[in-house]
Amino acid sequence: MDSKKTFSRRHFLQYLGLSAVSIASTYTGLAAFTQRASASEDNDAYEQLPEIFNPTLHTATDADQLLLSNGFSYGVIAAYGDTINNSGDTFGFNSNYTSFFPFPNSKNEAFLWVNHESGQYPWLIDRSKPIEWGQQKQLLYEQGGSLLHLKKDAFGSWKLVDDSPLARRISGLTPIELTGPARGTSTVNGGTRVQGTFANRGGSKTLWNTQLTGENHFEATCRDAGLALSHYGWIVEIDPFNKQKKPVKHTALGRFHHGSASMTLNASNQIVVYMGEDSPSGFVYKYVSKDTWRDGQDTENLLTEGILYAADFIQGRWVELSLSNVRKMLQSFTYQVPESMYKSKEVLLVQFTSQSDVLTYANEAAQIIGATPCDRPAELTLHPVDKSVYITYTQNTSRGNLHGQIIRLKENGSTTFESETFIAGGRQSGFSSPASLTFDKNGNLWVGSDLATDQLNTGAWSEFKNNGMYLIHHSGAANKTKQFASAPTEAALSGVSFTELQDTIFLSVNHPGSAGAGTDKPTSQWQHKFGDKNPRSAVVMITR
Repeated sequence: MDSKKTFSRRHFLQYLGLSAVSIASTYTGLAAFTQRASASEDNDAYEQLPEIFNPTLHTATDADQLLLSNGFSYGVIAAYGDTINNSGDTFGFNSNYTSFFPFPNSKNEAFLWVNHESGQYPWLIDRSKPIEWGQQKQLLYEQGGSLLHLKKDAFGSWKLVDDSPLARRISGLTPIELTGPARGTSTVNGGTRVQGTFANRGGSKTLWNTQLTGENHFEATCRDAGLALSHYGWIVEIDPFNKQKKPVKHTALGRFHHGSASMTLNASNQIVVYMGEDSPSGFVYKYVSKDTWRDGQDTENLLTEGILYAADFIQGRWVELSLSNVRKMLQSFTYQVPESMYKSKEVLLVQFTSQSDVLTYANEAAQIIGATPCDRPAELTLHPVDKSVYITYTQNTSRGNLHGQIIRLKENGSTTFESETFIAGGRQSGFSSPASLTFDKNGNLWVGSDLATDQLNTGAWSEFKNNGMYLIHHSGAANKTKQFASAPTEAALSGVSFTELQDTIFLSVNHPGSAGAGTDKPTSQWQHKFGDKNPRSAVVMITR
């Protein structure tokens, strides 16, 4: 071990002030004995972290542990394979986005929604063997989402109710209705009901307290399970409090690699949903409902009828993804189809003959109408006060964008906006490749990095070590960035959500040891079961 690495590691542990006991506090309930803020205290995590200029220099580590800043500890709520209800359902694979739903008129019970973005299927490493139905079923079951039932214990800590009749799984096996313009059309093979949801990454709470979850990179699962591509890549709505209300996929919000979503109201009381496309040249989208909404009003048509736009950052405008706009460009004598589409004008004119075609092939439609491709706009969130949109451009190495940046977008009117770089990743800010993004009530911006497994601890990213969770000052000043947590080996931290008082933080630890998945040489053992060395993704609660 070289002297630089030894210093960095020692400095990190001294900075955190963690003992071996607090590092290992998982199912033991040790978090229950930590000091918690009372309702009267200002639970501002940023102010509770030490002042550190350039967190990479002082806190980066490659330890196979979830490490937190001094004074914070964690306990595992659920890890892959844990039983979550009285039906024997189990927690899915690769946990990601989370959302906290307190029970009405109760401070001691809540639901926690957790996305699962991929399945564990090591048998698919050998592509020469046919995939059996049992393997396909496991692949589909492990994805989607888990609705967990939580209760506070005698010490005031949230715990999983693993025999709850209220908890449930929404998976790749769950029947789901289609809504909106593409429902029943030839574009989706006439489908009105489809099988399941999977590849779930980001999401958003609705204003009426339901959950939106976005389907991200769905192609591999469709191929391996023999399912139609056009049935996936949508936004799904789930009602946590009404088990009888079936999940629906809203085709009016477009089909693409959904990285995240965020909902608000505009000045006319129309529903607005901002969405990011988690692709190296993805687009930023905005949906605006046809109808207006007020609290207590029927919500049935708010996500089924409206206009979908894509962002043109060069001109600062929202361009409508309409059939007329697409065909107008394709019929223009001067328009040239981008080479990356590998299609001619003639082929595209046959492909785009209805609005359902535009929504189902939203990425291609956005390219045609002149929206701006971005460097993986994986996630976005809304500022709690001024409602400006913050968007992570994670990175795009093919264009020399190695460390990514966070963009701020502010609306000027219904179809125009201004945008600017809020903060850039790199050595000066101490983090690289921002992906997950969440504001707390104090205006702190929580940013999780997402360096790929083959980038961690190598080349231009070597000094950043493992992925981390960072708090960004509201000014966006790079020298005010603070590191809150460091992830286990090859994991990413995401899905930050809070209780109402912000005295508990929920966080997903996603894909630890991903490089060793399916092999007899695991590269991480974080959250392994006794007698099993394989790592497990999990969702944890963090308290002070």
